[in-house]
Amino acid sequence: MSLYIVQNDITTMKMDAIVNAANESLLGGGGVDGAIHQAAGPDLLKECRTLGGCKTGQAKITKGYRLPAKFVIHTVGPIWRGGANGERELLVSAYRSSLELALANQCATVAFPLISAGVYGYPKDRAIKVAVDTIADFLLSHDTDMNVYLVIFDRKTYTIGGTLFDDIAAFIDERYGSEHPHSGEEQQALSQLDETFSQMLLRKMDECGISDAQCYKKANIDSSLFCAIQSDIHYKPSKPVAMAFAVALELPLEEAREMLGKAGFVFSHASKFDIIAEYFISHQNYNIFEINEALFAFDQSQLGG
Repeated sequence: MSLYIVQNDITTMKMDAIVNAANESLLGGGGVDGAIHQAAGPDLLKECRTLGGCKTGQAKITKGYRLPAKFVIHTVGPIWRGGANGERELLVSAYRSSLELALANQCATVAFPLISAGVYGYPKDRAIKVAVDTIADFLLSHDTDMNVYLVIFDRKTYTIGGTLFDDIAAFIDERYGSEHPHSGEEQQALSQLDETFSQMLLRKMDECGISDAQCYKKANIDSSLFCAIQSDIHYKPSKPVAMAFAVALELPLEEAREMLGKAGFVFSHASKFDIIAEYFISHQNYNIFEINEALFAFDQSQLGG
């Protein structure tokens, strides 16, 4: 199971299901809704006419027709009316209802637009927070290898909370290009110690009392990749995967540097990716999905694999 934030056109994505931000009639509209109907062709509208509409916060499923996706899951998000009229609860319900339909229909890959953040007026930073939190909670609480993509059509419209963004930007500015406490040579020496990455991972899991499933879910890692790392003592993960496990195990900064060293990587102030990870680790925020929000906002690779 993994959750990724991506920039793409949802109508072109080859998925088991894509989610349509529909209106209650399910008969098409503007924005994502109109684009999906146009790409799917007239048979989608014909099937939608048989569904009897859909209430806000609920979801219904159809075939994908001319789309690369097998299914379209139609959900209705709330119209923003100031935030005190149950909008958040309805938006959470829209995501959860869609995910439950995807799970019931054995969808391994699902792509969501940012529901209600267009003409329905839901503030984008709040809409992103609800989307990431709800999808992450669903994946962590269900026994599924579903991969979910939150699709942002235009990166310029993407925002994380203003204060958080400003804090991270200042943190980067203070450190970017500065000398790191561990030089590359020192960190490479760490990686030469007898223990391999896989061995350190398994040792730390045992010390933390964390199960296999808890570990790969918290690391935003597919179970198959986790099994490959477990079974190969000399496995060399990518940097986003190695960092993801350091976050999942909630390692302090020095141990996170050591774990990256075991995988052959330097934790460097020449890398914005590393500095953003350092920001969250130093603030003891190990929520990998929040970290990935920030990495996406700063145009960096996301944690997991």
